[in-house]
Amino acid sequence: MADSSSSSSSSSYIHMVHRLIEECLVFKMSKEECMEALSKHANIKPVITSTGFVYVLVKVWNELEKENKEFFEAYTRGSHERATEIEKRQRIQRSLHAYIRDNNGNYQLHH
Repeated sequence: MADSSSSSSSSSYIHMVHRLIEECLVFKMSKEECMEALSKHANIKPVITSTGFVYVLVKVWNELEKENKEFFEAYTRGSHERATEIEKRQRIQRSLHAYIRDNNGNYQLHH
């Protein structure tokens, strides 16, 4: 009976990790961001098995990627596009700050 109880708790733990990963996806987190957040805030840590450490987060994420290949391809593409857009906005902000700094904050509209 101990095996049944252990198997049930492992299954529920994996299911919980699965749900938490889905929450990360809702917040458009990358795999790395998700792992960091769940490790830090949900105390999801590696578990020890007869073959060594198993990173449940990695295993569950990888399984989700296999089962939902098209979704994750689009998700990854979207993540890269968002990162590119953020970088572009940051470059524009730096340029504007440099322009304002170089002009001592004095800028005039020319008519």
